[in-house]
Amino acid sequence: MSGFTDHFATVSDGYRRHRPGYPPELFAWLADRAPHRRLAWDCATGTGQAARELARHFDRVEATDASAAQIRKARPCDGVVFRLAPAEAGGLGDHSVSLVTVAQALHWFNVDAFYGEVRRVLCAGGLLAVWTYGLARTGEPAIDASLAAFHDTELGPYWPPQRRHVVNGYRDLPFPFDTLDTPGFTMQRHWNLEQLTGYLGTWSAVARCREATGTEPLDALRRRLAPLWEDPAAVRAVRWPLTLRVGRAGSGPSHA
Repeated sequence: MSGFTDHFATVSDGYRRHRPGYPPELFAWLADRAPHRRLAWDCATGTGQAARELARHFDRVEATDASAAQIRKARPCDGVVFRLAPAEAGGLGDHSVSLVTVAQALHWFNVDAFYGEVRRVLCAGGLLAVWTYGLARTGEPAIDASLAAFHDTELGPYWPPQRRHVVNGYRDLPFPFDTLDTPGFTMQRHWNLEQLTGYLGTWSAVARCREATGTEPLDALRRRLAPLWEDPAAVRAVRWPLTLRVGRAGSGPSHA
């Protein structure tokens, strides 16, 4: 696909196994505010974490991604159709979609073109929901400081420029829709040290660091975290607060 850079092709299997899922309450909240439950579009679905939750609430979910590697690794789910398609041309019918979701991916898009596509496919009163999350937090200051240093300093040169939008919670990205007030949602997992580092291995900057240096950046991080974690098999709560923006389409096709 012209102009598309696949930052996750080399980590798609780890993405499927280690990326945390989103709070079920988020999808229930969105479904309750959507004008109908016939069709939702999960754009940039990755390996389908959000799409599978949407399928609990909608008759059909179209789950698209521009990464063929991600689509290949998506686990089949009743009610979900996984397809290869860019965000800016999802291949859905005019005014057919009740809810469009973008989980941790808006920063990769040509947002103006994507918003035009959203206006085309959303029905009257339909919703666009985008969200992002930053660093994992354990609540243990020494562990969290080590994770922040890994993200900011060691991986700093390897983050794509778009990462800044994740760090600042999408504050600098336009969102030209009538916005809804939203509650706070937080992802949470209970992980041991190996599970946490498995998740960190899905970061695009880790893949780029491996390619550039020929080394595994997670090895040194594990050595630093092991004494802080004390027992590597011990399970700790890991949390990511979500930054959520939700907007509603206009009253009719004239807004497309």
